[in-house]
Amino acid sequence: MTHLLGVVGDPIAHSLSPFIHNGWLRAHQIDAVYSAFEVKAGELAAGLDGLARQGVIGLNVTLPHKEEALRLSASVSETAQRLGAVNFLVRRDNGWIGDNTDAGGFGLTLDYGDIDVSGRTVFLLGAGGSARAVASVLTERGAKLTLCNRTVDRAEVLKRDLAPGARVLSLEEGLRQLPSAALVVNTLSLGHSGEKLELPEAAGGIFYDISYGKGAAAALAEAKTKGWRTLDGLGMLVAQAAISFDHWFGIMPDMAEAHARCRKLVEATS
Repeated sequence: MTHLLGVVGDPIAHSLSPFIHNGWLRAHQIDAVYSAFEVKAGELAAGLDGLARQGVIGLNVTLPHKEEALRLSASVSETAQRLGAVNFLVRRDNGWIGDNTDAGGFGLTLDYGDIDVSGRTVFLLGAGGSARAVASVLTERGAKLTLCNRTVDRAEVLKRDLAPGARVLSLEEGLRQLPSAALVVNTLSLGHSGEKLELPEAAGGIFYDISYGKGAAAALAEAKTKGWRTLDGLGMLVAQAAISFDHWFGIMPDMAEAHARCRKLVEATS
């Protein structure tokens, strides 16, 4: 019997997750299909019920559903509970079981990129579900972290929950101070809505946007224009996908091969 898997989100047409996972499924000769499912904000409960009836056994979860997926899970891992977000689901008889692979995926990208954040000044833009995963890793690795968000109260909640040593600034003030950062991690999803960040001139730092493709294009173009070294979220996408694949099938797939495939596709369609 062919297993059904997929990713839920809105927007979702841009997602490379099916491209990544179906390549791995073919490589390991697993009888399964991975698809993208568009589920509008506020409709996740009905969406998960419908997908369960179709026989879907596992899902990745992306914007805007990660926090709602936590509330709808029958049980969640300690990691997902601590981060306040679920991006990975497995279907069991008693419902959906939630976990979070974003933190592990982000940590792997720092390792593979040889980016040491210990004792270094890092600015994190945004305070949503992905930002919580990123903040947890940066805090655990000893970064001097500044949290920047339009809604300062939400950044204060993130500090209280996961980054007690962090500074909190408004997004406007954070952008003014950005040149002091060795690393900037952008988790804001502005690229999907046509908005754009106005960045200051760089002073040697790295600008890492966790989006990729068209979602990251405007922010990365602005960063390059202002002299920042840039990194997109393709590596994080592949890494968290690999962790998901390992959870589902007990196989850690070839991340380097998948990253190369994805990079070629993104460059061909950009």
